[in-house]
Amino acid sequence: MPGRYDVIVAGVGGMGSAATYHLARRGRRVLGLERFTIPNLMGSSHGASRIIRLAYFEHPSYVPLLRRSYELWRELQREHGGQLLHMTGCLHVGAPGTTVFDGCLRSCDEHGLEHEVLDSVEVSRRFPAYRLPAETMAVLEAEGGFLVPERCIEAHAAGARAAGAELREGEAVTGWEATSGGVVVHTDQDSYEAGRLVLTAGAWNGKLAGRYAAVLVPERQVVGWLDVARPERFRQDAFPVFVMEVPEGMYYGFPLFAGGPPGLKLGRFHHRHEVVDPDLLDRGGAGPVDEALLRAFAARYLPDGSGPALAMSVCLFTNTPDEHFLIDLHPEHPEVVLGAGFSGHGFKFCSVVGEILADLALEGRTRHDIGLFGAGRFDLKGV
Repeated sequence: MPGRYDVIVAGVGGMGSAATYHLARRGRRVLGLERFTIPNLMGSSHGASRIIRLAYFEHPSYVPLLRRSYELWRELQREHGGQLLHMTGCLHVGAPGTTVFDGCLRSCDEHGLEHEVLDSVEVSRRFPAYRLPAETMAVLEAEGGFLVPERCIEAHAAGARAAGAELREGEAVTGWEATSGGVVVHTDQDSYEAGRLVLTAGAWNGKLAGRYAAVLVPERQVVGWLDVARPERFRQDAFPVFVMEVPEGMYYGFPLFAGGPPGLKLGRFHHRHEVVDPDLLDRGGAGPVDEALLRAFAARYLPDGSGPALAMSVCLFTNTPDEHFLIDLHPEHPEVVLGAGFSGHGFKFCSVVGEILADLALEGRTRHDIGLFGAGRFDLKGV
């Protein structure tokens, strides 16, 4: 068995790469284990662009974490020397009474966030790509945009290696056990000892987190890049990233971006509500039904962006019952840190979650308010 590590990180995607970065920069001996490559197309941390937004409709408690997240992304961008963060603004679209519109205003009010409230006529005047029902409203915030996930992971991984972390690709964690002095982690190639273990294996966390598998549900997600009839309406200076709640569901989208596939990128939260096993998911299986779901939305609300799909991608959400994160010390094994259940809206938080996971692994606590994400909120009796 190789020499003992201070911390082992299981899964080096968005969250795991950030955790290894923060741990290594604190001078600890860190081993990151990734079953695929760093980065890869197999999990939840790819797709060329990921939304970042400050006016968070999911819950106002996320806003302080987002402020720190923006700080850390900008620090990493300066250190890395390449652009990771693209600011386009963000439109939160929905009729009054919807989760997106009302929740966004609540976060803005509680945290004093700068924003504008627009009716459907004003949205179409300022952003001509939209055709919205008369009752639709929108909250526009300037502090929105997108991250480039693959570059973010590469930057965190490079920074971790530069600080002394050992990252192993193509080595899958198969299990772990607590010992009197920490943990032993087993992979498909070897076993390793460490004082602490951080579980950031994405959709595979359920296979490593014992009974917490019951609250970590992998779901198939599909995004598409649709051909546009009028590209000038979908440029970054004319089309902010958006989240829109309509009767058909909750959708999200991005402007044209030369760093990814051509076309208007669209997705629907909980695409077709398909629970899957990450080891059995067909990553190349996006088909006509998936495309039709996205094009029907675009045809109604973004008609100049409803052309045939130029590219499609299958990825994974990992959902908790309340769709909030699971970030905590394992209640039965405090030498294990849980970083899981990011429910399709976690990537923007990778930078600050990495900091939090490092805090928990090394100190057992963090200065950040993570009360919303505690393991104790789940009733696992009998599991």
